[in-house]
Amino acid sequence: MLQLEHPEHLYALLLLPLLGLFFWAAWTARKRAIGRFGNHSLMEQLMPQVSRYRQYLKFGLLMLAVALLVVGWANPQYGAKLQKYKRKSVDIIIAFDLSQSMLATDITPSRLERARRFGQELVEGLRAERLGMVVFAGSAFLQSPITTDYNAIQLSLRSASPDMIGNQGTAIAEAIELAGESFEDNNKSHKALIIITDGENHEEEALAAAEAAAEEGLILYTVGVGTTEGSFITIRENGREMYKRDQQGNPVRSRLNEAVLRDIAKVGNGNYFNLSAGSDAVVNALKERIDKMEKRAFEQRSFSEFESSFQWFVGIAILLLVLEFLMPYRSSGKGRNQNLFGENA
Repeated sequence: MLQLEHPEHLYALLLLPLLGLFFWAAWTARKRAIGRFGNHSLMEQLMPQVSRYRQYLKFGLLMLAVALLVVGWANPQYGAKLQKYKRKSVDIIIAFDLSQSMLATDITPSRLERARRFGQELVEGLRAERLGMVVFAGSAFLQSPITTDYNAIQLSLRSASPDMIGNQGTAIAEAIELAGESFEDNNKSHKALIIITDGENHEEEALAAAEAAAEEGLILYTVGVGTTEGSFITIRENGREMYKRDQQGNPVRSRLNEAVLRDIAKVGNGNYFNLSAGSDAVVNALKERIDKMEKRAFEQRSFSEFESSFQWFVGIAILLLVLEFLMPYRSSGKGRNQNLFGENA
């Protein structure tokens, strides 16, 4: 496969018509200057060793050399050879809570913003593994399947918002079940689920889902976002910020439910972490535990880097320029033994 690293440099080829125009103008001026001295055929006899075609040939070599230099400047590259290599990793899915309770501001600037930042740091820390992402609120959705495209997951984290999911709630059980279904069927012991949430779960199925997932070899880690004291949930309606209220009109206070998150991590053979300990500390702790897990080998394909070939074009151009420089304007031997009257000397 051939490509140009800098195709915009090919615009320099527009110089060639200008050079051609300059050559034509110079050749025309030369003929006029010679014509001032006498008849054209007579002047050819007076200059028998001057070749009629050498100037065209020399100019053609110059034009070709310039064209090759411009192409070399654009740097033609070839390659794209498909390579395969073995890699070992753990398959990890990050379950990210997008319920409205994550808008609470008991930690600054908000639970959601802190969770976003932590999620991005976590992805950077786990680049040796294969990652996927599930978002959940009142229901769960697979945002990204297991992949090594970490930039796609980072983009999903940066744009994560409660507006992405219409029905509100904290469906941790559904998130666990969806994550379990997203791993490959033959992966029974090289997978983990990291749940980032405030734990405001109102379902009894969460522990049952965690236990069922653990029986399938899935290790569950939970990361709590928020404080046990909690705060009111700030939402925006009709362009105004206000507190979320219950059916009786009272502001809803959201609190971190550490008990649920500890229980889920316990039955899931994992650990619970509180984000208040600091993002770096939690990332390092998770990375340390995942590094101890048994790695799974898989084959990954990639394209080799393109190799530059500009040197061939530049080299040929230099040879042409040298040839053009060494080529004389006079013909070799023509008319050397003739006099002005066409007789041999």
